[in-house]
Amino acid sequence: MEHSLLRNLSGMLACGALACGGTAQADSIALPSAGPVFGVVTAPDGSVLASDAGSGVQEYRKGTLAAIAQLPGATDVAAIGRGDMFVITSGGFGGDGRLYRVARGSVREIADLAEFEATVNPDGADINPNPFDVAVLNGGQALVTDAGGNSLLVVDQRGNIDWVATLPPQLVSTDNVKSLLGCPGSGAPPCSLPAMIPAQAVATSIAIGPDGAYYVSELKGFPAPTGQSRVWRIEPGTRHAQCGTSPACSVALDGFTSIIDLAFGPDGTLYVVELEESSWFALEGAPAKAVGGSVNACNLDTGSCTQLATGLFMSTAATVGKSGTVSVVTNGLIPGAAVLSTVP
Repeated sequence: MEHSLLRNLSGMLACGALACGGTAQADSIALPSAGPVFGVVTAPDGSVLASDAGSGVQEYRKGTLAAIAQLPGATDVAAIGRGDMFVITSGGFGGDGRLYRVARGSVREIADLAEFEATVNPDGADINPNPFDVAVLNGGQALVTDAGGNSLLVVDQRGNIDWVATLPPQLVSTDNVKSLLGCPGSGAPPCSLPAMIPAQAVATSIAIGPDGAYYVSELKGFPAPTGQSRVWRIEPGTRHAQCGTSPACSVALDGFTSIIDLAFGPDGTLYVVELEESSWFALEGAPAKAVGGSVNACNLDTGSCTQLATGLFMSTAATVGKSGTVSVVTNGLIPGAAVLSTVP
């Protein structure tokens, strides 16, 4: 991911200007992780799986939290069936940039995602592998977002990798980063930036919609603008599409800030998680100005969204149970402090 921004944020050991956890929530589960928690999913049997970038995968079942697989650098997990899952690791968090399949405690490597970025480099920009999110596709395939590579990848059961689409850079305003740094009075280096510069998309999350389409979110890299993170819709079966010019890609939702995760509910509602509404840069460079992240419920038919929760400190992931209950991880970048709570 650009500037290794989330790795830098994960080194924060205090909650800064906000109270840990943000707005009050019920039914909380402590996730005593060794590193940041970027992924959480509800398995078919109702258990909850969480990716711990410090050690691997944890499972919460009937009040008990247990380690499932030791995979340092794990940034996401996707449930296939009971005890069966895909896990991805990122070199940015001490992993090896690979896709694994974990079944009943056994761990099997499926594909080297970092090597694919190094050799194919779909977006043609700097080689910067950072596999970040994974989803299960019918037929036993996996869809993976590479946040550093600004791309969506597909991996088959034999480990063959292809790229589905790349997300384009976008010309954005530098006003937010300048405001956070107290420009022009502070004299910080970004104060001299022009009014607009290009920002990388930074593909954070992949979710498969009820229509079978692939929905991919943007975090948006430096200069960390507000209101510029988008959710792209990519036609199922797409290969080698350059979003922004390809008819296979369209913007489904926009106007967000620093999207970190997506999750669909059983009724087709898309839940969009914003890491920090003042942008990720507020957490990294101006924590006193952080206002918290949010969870938004979006109707894709109308394009309308409603905020379900705001003021969430370091909200990094969400999952939706079979009943439609939404749970969100807060304090997710602080090792040992992550909490999974239901959204009222």
